Amino acid sequence: MSRIIITGGTGAIGTALIRQALERGDEVCCIVHKGSRRVSNLPSHPRLAILGCDLSDYGGLMLEGRFDVLIHLAWEKTFGASRDDAEVQTRNIQYTLDAVRLAERCGCKAFIGAGSQAEYGIQTVPLTPDLPVRPESGYGIAKYAAGKLSAMLCKQLGIRHNWIRVLSIYGPHDGENSLISYLIRELKAGNSPQLTRCEQIWDYLYADDAADAFLAVADRGVDGKVYPLGCGSGRPLSAYVEELRDTVNPGVPVNFGAREYYPHQPMYLVADIRTLTEDTGWQPVIPFSEGIRMITKE
Repeated sequence: MSRIIITGGTGAIGTALIRQALERGDEVCCIVHKGSRRVSNLPSHPRLAILGCDLSDYGGLMLEGRFDVLIHLAWEKTFGASRDDAEVQTRNIQYTLDAVRLAERCGCKAFIGAGSQAEYGIQTVPLTPDLPVRPESGYGIAKYAAGKLSAMLCKQLGIRHNWIRVLSIYGPHDGENSLISYLIRELKAGNSPQLTRCEQIWDYLYADDAADAFLAVADRGVDGKVYPLGCGSGRPLSAYVEELRDTVNPGVPVNFGAREYYPHQPMYLVADIRTLTEDTGWQPVIPFSEGIRMITKE
């Protein structure tokens, strides 16, 4: 049994992570934004403690007892124009370092941070741990800086550090602004989704598989390693859209090309997961079609 701190655990990855950690017998302290409307996504469980604390208050936060690992998922402003808000994204770097200090105060031996595919920028090859990064958005720049600086601080404090660069995750409790959420919402209403041409090659991973990967890294990650996280194979985004449509509402047409691509739009996002698998034994097991069926049954 481990004692785990999870920040920002009310979304798709966090809720799956908490459920899996509890199922295997861990104790979990989940730190959520004060007044979060999504706290209702979390279960009531004797081994789950839920603490309301804003990111800006992590620097002075004290928790009772000692913990083994801190998994940092929380991040302020991840959608829309705020991704390029320099002041907001700079604050997120400091919040990540505050989370490392919190891990130290709680006796954690490992810090696992959630990075992003946005750190890579525009690429045309599989995303490996050592691929040179070229972030273009403020969000991607801040994630990269947070990963590098938190690794430096962890080394100084004697804490194992791993940074998981997350690609496209879908599942229950996903953000309402995500493409998958938009598609399901529109198709269930009988509306034709208005999309870009969706020519990009994409790599989608179900939230339960992502959560399993985070726990595998928490247990067996190699100090200092960066792990790209996806299913490890890609296909055109239009193929995912059509498969989802055929599952949710086959009779509704999809309007490809109705929208322009947004700035910094990557056209190739496929994770190379070989290092993650070699180090931890983790592999994805849930096909996209099965994941969509599980979401739409809820």
